[in-house]
Amino acid sequence: MLNFKHLLYFATVARAGGVTRAAERLHLTPQTLSGQIAQFEERNGVRLFQRQGRRLELTEAGRLALSYAEEIFQTGSELEELLKSGAQKRFVTFRVGIVDVIPKFIAHRLLAPVLALPEAVRLVCEEDRLERLLGEMAMHRLDLVLADRPMPPGAEIKGYSHPLGETGVAFMAEPKLARQLTGRFPERLDGAPLLLPGADTALHAALPRWLERKGLSMRVVGEFHDSALLKAFGEAGAGVFPAPAAIVHDVRAHYKVETLGETDELKERFFLISAERRLTHPAAAAVSEHAREGAFAPKKA
Repeated sequence: MLNFKHLLYFATVARAGGVTRAAERLHLTPQTLSGQIAQFEERNGVRLFQRQGRRLELTEAGRLALSYAEEIFQTGSELEELLKSGAQKRFVTFRVGIVDVIPKFIAHRLLAPVLALPEAVRLVCEEDRLERLLGEMAMHRLDLVLADRPMPPGAEIKGYSHPLGETGVAFMAEPKLARQLTGRFPERLDGAPLLLPGADTALHAALPRWLERKGLSMRVVGEFHDSALLKAFGEAGAGVFPAPAAIVHDVRAHYKVETLGETDELKERFFLISAERRLTHPAAAAVSEHAREGAFAPKKA
């Protein structure tokens, strides 16, 4: 049988990146912990770590083992919680990676139906860059990835893109700045300071091209990979910023900004990326169905 004590020791060393720090967390001596890890490797006939300078790096077998270990400990935590609460049904865990350029209001709107399912679902969200999230999905640590673009062409990781929908783009600004930008849209944008989404977003290149086609020139005063940070600077009056037209009402209410205008010539698109061709997870199916039923329709004020 699998030695779960050894599995815990292995996972702690993997997360800590070294035996010394892991030993402190486990209240063991480094020598004892090293011996336990060696026994675990010998029992399973595989090397789990390789040394890179002073740091231990996981081997391919180690990465696979860690992914299973985390699932095992997560399941154990769920069992403990169920037993303590007296519940009779097991949670269905839905682990979704959210690309950090996706606006929080969009992510919430798409994922909210998961918590309304009749099944007991635990939603676990992890936010990061697309490349890292795809790696987590390949290691079975995530069920799906919510992204602003489809699976990158030529990616080494196998994945399938499921379109959720699209929305036009609105330009927004703090009220004082908005009053300074007079005239009709989009001409009122000419010469205005612009907060540009980061290079990992589709708008990073598409927005300047659109401005050029319109004969407009905006001063890029900042680039932001994180969508919430971009809006925070916009709220402070640092510049005009783009936002999906579908969430204009939410952005105006939360950040106290005004809409300068909207265009459908620019689009923001959203996708679910899965390791399998079909969306078999009930929570994933709920997200997809909700998107088709009008998740990207603008809210009325």
